[in-house]
Amino acid sequence: MPAAAGAITLATLAEVPKTLLTGGAGLIGSRVGALLAARGDDLRLTVRDHTLTENLDFEYEQVRCDVLDRAAVRRAMKGVERVFHIAGSTSLELAPSKLFEVNVQGTRIVLEEALRAGVERVVHTSCAAAIGPASGGALADEQQPFYPCPHQLAYVDSKREAEVQALRMAAKGLPVVIVNPTVVFGPGDIYGSSTAIVRRFLRREIPVYVEGTVNIVDVQDVAHGHLLADEHGTVAERYILGNRNFTTDRLFTDLARISGVCAPSLKLPLSAALTFAHVSERLPGPTLISSAEVRAGALRLAYRSTKAKRELGYAPGHHEDTLVRTIDWYREDERRLAPAGTGDGGLALRLGNATLRQAGSLLRGLGV
Repeated sequence: MPAAAGAITLATLAEVPKTLLTGGAGLIGSRVGALLAARGDDLRLTVRDHTLTENLDFEYEQVRCDVLDRAAVRRAMKGVERVFHIAGSTSLELAPSKLFEVNVQGTRIVLEEALRAGVERVVHTSCAAAIGPASGGALADEQQPFYPCPHQLAYVDSKREAEVQALRMAAKGLPVVIVNPTVVFGPGDIYGSSTAIVRRFLRREIPVYVEGTVNIVDVQDVAHGHLLADEHGTVAERYILGNRNFTTDRLFTDLARISGVCAPSLKLPLSAALTFAHVSERLPGPTLISSAEVRAGALRLAYRSTKAKRELGYAPGHHEDTLVRTIDWYREDERRLAPAGTGDGGLALRLGNATLRQAGSLLRGLGV
């Protein structure tokens, strides 16, 4: 397909590009890195002292670099022509100040140094939630205004502000394209980020849930979308990389059918679920469900990827394959489903779940 207006294609490059990838060891970054290596890029990855490297099954140059260390970022940019900035935190539990430091300040430093180095192309990884939840029965897209909502999720706000930084740098002349993946499933989530809900489902660790909607996409489709944005995307534009919209009920039904694990049975109104979460956060032992998880689960994160399909040639695969691949990855190595804690954590979990079941029965009896 012809490139969109203002696009850069690799066919125009005379030599193999030197490409810097931040966050290359994670779920998305590792698959983007594999595709860049297969494309023939001379690949440089930023790593830190505690970076897990089991996903890095391709050739790359390693450089020690924290995105908050401007001097290290400047060194990493030396000789680089293209940048894929994927590094960041996806935690719902991290303190807002730390989230903004990593996601906003880190993005600003990387992009300012990319502009200083004169790179030819930057792909910045945001998230679909930064566009905002869908309203009513509609699907959100890149044109939707961002309305402040009472989600109280610092992660969403930090990713939105990081986009503002990217667009500000585009106005200064940086050739940056933004991609907005939805919730990413698939094998390789060694940091337990976006697929943690599948792990908890398989371990029967979801005591309660609320009504919500989420768009789920396969990591391989997202990785291909990054390269398509690099090759065909328009500078200063955003592209949603998503696939299937699921209600929470439908997602749990499909996970149960594929895995053979019973779906959670206790669905509550938001206010009741938040009460449960607040109690769980105050109990000793592992938190069964946090208030941030409840608030995130209640959002209507329903999106369409029409623009990416039209302008980039983005073509995601079948959504059920993604669920199967994610479940299979967790089950192929039992250590991935092992308890995260030690000591009396298992007992605390069983006691906590029993308490929640009793409370749920009481709430249902009262008509809540």
